[in-house]
Amino acid sequence: LMNAAVAQGVEPAQIAQHCDSVSLCFSKGLGAPSGAVLAGRREFVSEAWRVRKLLGGGMRQAGVLAAAAHLGLQHAEATLRRDHGNARSFAEGIHELGSPLWSINLAAVETNIVMVNVQGPWPSPAELCERLRAVSEEEVAQTGQAVSVLLLPWSARTVRAVWHRNISARDTELARRKLEFVARKCQE
Repeated sequence: LMNAAVAQGVEPAQIAQHCDSVSLCFSKGLGAPSGAVLAGRREFVSEAWRVRKLLGGGMRQAGVLAAAAHLGLQHAEATLRRDHGNARSFAEGIHELGSPLWSINLAAVETNIVMVNVQGPWPSPAELCERLRAVSEEEVAQTGQAVSVLLLPWSARTVRAVWHRNISARDTELARRKLEFVARKCQE
């Protein structure tokens, strides 16, 4: 919700007005260690509260977590804009590489998520993700860096990359360089 609102330049309420209920997680993008909020009609929230208690959910003295969520919400726009910019930078870097191993639809990169289309029979998305995660002595010798990039094989031909507040512009550039290194190795 927050990523969509920032990307569209609207208040979250403008998007949520079309929903019967909304759940918002405060971790990752907003930076809180945990926590979420549920909104909806009074009856719906009351029932959710009852079921949560029935299943053993609940925390005492959760003020510290609430404070972290509050801080995350205060800085959400700046933080998420930075995440979106880093994702965009990564996508543009992939596009500029012009590798025959993958392609990217730059128009589809609107938030902190980048979907990379893997071309051809090899490497598969799983193999590509494994190569991006692994660090070899050859990589360190050639690049002077040991970089491990964690991406998710999303489908039979797609890899998913997601940015959050703990990934910097420098991390993003290192990930792009790692992808370039992996492309070179795959084409040899």
